[in-house]
Amino acid sequence: MTVVLRSGESQESLLKRFRKEVADSRVLSTFRKKRWFVSKSEEKRKSKQRAARKARRKEMQAQQREY
Repeated sequence: MTVVLRSGESQESLLKRFRKEVADSRVLSTFRKKRWFVSKSEEKRKSKQRAARKARRKEMQAQQREY
C-alpha cells in the first residue's frame, strides 16, 4: 500500500488519505481477527451464539412494536 505526497499537499492530508486507504482495504480488521488462533469449532459456536442473540433481539423488538 503506497500513498505518494502530492504537490502542495500537507502532511496531515497525506496521513488522512493513508488512514482512509488502510480502512478501505480492511487490513487492520483482518490483522485484529487473526491476532489469536480460533479453532473451527469455536468459530461455529460463537457464530451460533451471535445468531441466537440476534434472533432474541428481533423477537423482543417485534414484541415491543405490538404495544
